Amino acid sequence: MNTKNITIILAPLQGFTDLTFRNVWARHFSGIDEAIAPFISTMGQERLKPIRIKDVVPADNQQLFVIPQILGNVSKDFIFLAGHLYEMGHKRINWNLGCPHSKIAKKHRGSGLLPYPEKIDDLLGQIIPNISASLSVKIRLGRRSKDEIFNLVAMFDRHPLEEIILHPRTGIQMYEGTSDHDAFEKAMQNSRHVFTYNGDIVDIASFERVRNRFPTISRFMIGRGILANPFLAEQIKGEPKNGEPKLDRLREFHDQLFVEYDKIFSGPAHLTGRMKGFWTYLGPSFKGHKKPLKQILKSTSIPAYTDRVAAFFDLNLEFSPGS
Repeated sequence: MNTKNITIILAPLQGFTDLTFRNVWARHFSGIDEAIAPFISTMGQERLKPIRIKDVVPADNQQLFVIPQILGNVSKDFIFLAGHLYEMGHKRINWNLGCPHSKIAKKHRGSGLLPYPEKIDDLLGQIIPNISASLSVKIRLGRRSKDEIFNLVAMFDRHPLEEIILHPRTGIQMYEGTSDHDAFEKAMQNSRHVFTYNGDIVDIASFERVRNRFPTISRFMIGRGILANPFLAEQIKGEPKNGEPKLDRLREFHDQLFVEYDKIFSGPAHLTGRMKGFWTYLGPSFKGHKKPLKQILKSTSIPAYTDRVAAFFDLNLEFSPGS
């Protein structure tokens, strides 16, 4: 399958795909063309501190092209934050209308706004004329019903969006069940906008199913699939970065990620907690992972963690994601 003209975008996963991860990943793997950063919440002009936007400082994002994502439902705060990001050098911004987590949704943010297309319509009418950056939206089929998507795409057609990134599940589904390709197709057919596909691309076979179903789609967003298989983007594009054995590359990637996070986390619990989060995705990609992975996830100190990770890699387990 010809993949020369496709674009692969790293999905924004809070607590995972931050600046440190993106930069370390790009030193060891290839195939991702751009990344949407984990969301920045609007909190009012007086509360915009440098620490809240450090993840998207352009000078620090030289490895992967990054697009900031905003989470919010107050137009003046959105406009202020978007303006600040534009002044930093970001010409493209994404609006998070897809976050499925209930703590966010109950405040009518993320997917919690999807049942109210009239509110989104009003916000877009205020935001777009007052920002200089182009604006895309990342959405789901709806909050509770996939039928919500039809009112949404009709409303979005009234606004000049750069693209619609659609994950074809509802918010309340979280990541359960399977992506609804029929609903994605209907949404795309009823919209004038460019669509990016997001959801359940975890291996070559799942990518090819999506590509064959939607031959006009050229932009694909992948998140959990990259965490489980950091080689996935280069495998899709047929462009391995170098000839090193996979286990060696994974080990070097892990070790550098650990070193870089050690520089920014203040205590061992934070460091091991972050790293164990990655193992919940990466570990199951190895055959025979259960017992050694369980030992890693039980680690409560840095020496225990590093010893168990070393022992895991020394087992030379077969790396077979999706099997």
